[in-house]
Amino acid sequence: MKPNITTIPITELFTDTDGCPICRMHRMLEEQYVEYITGAAMMAPDVRVKTNRVGFCHRHFSMMVNNGPRLSNALLLQTHIDELRKKVFPKKNTDLPDKKMLASIRENDRTCYVCDRIEHDILHLLATVYVQYGSDPEFRKQYQNQDFICLDHYALVMGNANKKAMNKSTFKEFCEVTNKLSKGYMDTLYDDVTHFASMFDYRNQGGDYKNSKDAIERSVRFLTSYPVDENLK
Repeated sequence: MKPNITTIPITELFTDTDGCPICRMHRMLEEQYVEYITGAAMMAPDVRVKTNRVGFCHRHFSMMVNNGPRLSNALLLQTHIDELRKKVFPKKNTDLPDKKMLASIRENDRTCYVCDRIEHDILHLLATVYVQYGSDPEFRKQYQNQDFICLDHYALVMGNANKKAMNKSTFKEFCEVTNKLSKGYMDTLYDDVTHFASMFDYRNQGGDYKNSKDAIERSVRFLTSYPVDENLK
């Protein structure tokens, strides 16, 4: 399949085999949107209207603060806070907030402009993955050689798998490979975690940990799509 502007980023993402390729896809989109939000989007009224309304999750607020200009973050927060304070508090301090106002606070805690954009765009990138798997033998090899597909992204890939993007036998192969990449890795994690736990038995003192020393960290990464955050204490 001849590379084009749509397929090149996908090919690059699957060139690496460490970890989950969809996690890399997700991270690429995160970085692009965080840079966009604190950069070019500052002058885009339609984007500011949306960010004022839905805000950002803790993860993406953190990325914006850590990577974006201080002024951009301040201006985003200024208009977002202004909209929130008008929406979630009663006009008089002596009044009780109604249920709708309180629900808005809870809703704001669960909404994020960057998450919404990623959820939308990642489906378009996956559509390209299905097409490439169906038409490009080299890409099929790349896909098959991946380390694993994490549990959450396994559900995303299989839940949106497009039979029309490949012939029947190739689609069957795609499902088989994807299942192996997730369940096969999960089986390995189970064995490694079990072995790691067994090493705390006095009868195994001085034994070989084999590949189990980082089994806990690898399991968290597989189950949550994110590595263990060593900054959280």
